[in-house]
Amino acid sequence: MEKRRLEKLGIETSLLGFGCMRFPTDKEGKIDEQKAEAMLDEAIAAGVNYIDTAYPYHNGESEPFVGRALKKYDRKSFYLATKLPVWLVNTVEDAERLFNEQLERLQTEYIDFYLLHAMNKERWDAMQKLGVVDYCQKLKDEGRVKYLGFSFHDSYEVFEEILTAREWDFCQIQLNYMDTEEQAGMRGYELTEKMGVPLVIMEPIKGGSLAAFAEDITGKLKELDAEASTASFALRWVGTLPNVKVILSGMSTMEQVQDNLHTFKDFKPLSEKENATIEEIVSIIKSRVQNGCTGCRYCMPCPAGVNIPGCFSAWNTYHMYQNYNVVRWNWEHDLGDKAQAKNCIECGKCEAQCPQKIAIREDLKKVQIDLDKKEMML
Repeated sequence: MEKRRLEKLGIETSLLGFGCMRFPTDKEGKIDEQKAEAMLDEAIAAGVNYIDTAYPYHNGESEPFVGRALKKYDRKSFYLATKLPVWLVNTVEDAERLFNEQLERLQTEYIDFYLLHAMNKERWDAMQKLGVVDYCQKLKDEGRVKYLGFSFHDSYEVFEEILTAREWDFCQIQLNYMDTEEQAGMRGYELTEKMGVPLVIMEPIKGGSLAAFAEDITGKLKELDAEASTASFALRWVGTLPNVKVILSGMSTMEQVQDNLHTFKDFKPLSEKENATIEEIVSIIKSRVQNGCTGCRYCMPCPAGVNIPGCFSAWNTYHMYQNYNVVRWNWEHDLGDKAQAKNCIECGKCEAQCPQKIAIREDLKKVQIDLDKKEMML
């Protein structure tokens, strides 16, 4: 198992981290504990020593399950990461109560890697004002938290503000070869490298998007290595970056565990040829974008209730990856029937406000036709 040295902390972690937000589930939607525990055992036996969970994962069931599943192991043999759900924190007392609850759920006396969960500008300002950051530092001073960090979802500018505000032990960002300019992005990576802050990566396969392509792109990867999985190239792209110390993978099947273990057992950074192919794939995917919607929301609110930028985001993503499964949940559940393009009344109000001068009414018709057909890969 590939290991990475976190010089700042004086420890070594497995480059592959087990993300505990996508365990297999039963018919009732509960964690299939027998399968999930077998997956954890397989990973740990192969050398994975970084286990990442959070308070809300699996509707609150991930932490208690992980606590039970790991109880049979020597506590010092693995690093346990979990996160403070800052959206539930209105006082320092809330943070204290939640932390103690997490210790109880995880059946442990301390947390190795403790993160302020999903930080953005609003949450960061609130946690500072409430004194929650100072409280978390107190937990570290007491030894109940070994290393303090944060996970992040906002712009690079906000990331820079948070990262430079204090001395962090580590941080966690979303990064993959399609998202180099999204959120913290590669600029964020470079800042962590400059500041010597160890980096944990989430969404290296972009929620599965980079594991299931149409035949044209899959064929390009197979030309490089006919035996390698599509997902392995995305993981290796992230792992090629030297300041990446842990790559989280939210594994749902034993097959995914075994494939990831194969990738990280004899880890190989991407070659120049492989990098060139990835860059070509990124260009191909981006060329499939159907319109230039930037999500600025000048077109909103829609009098008919259509989520115009949401519809265009789903449409563009669908065409980029040519895989309906990539947008299924967003289209069917997040947007749902009331916010879909079919509800457009063609009033034209949106087009008068659009800085990109998009033919919104005509494009919304195309959105509904394409996503109703679902003809691409399922």
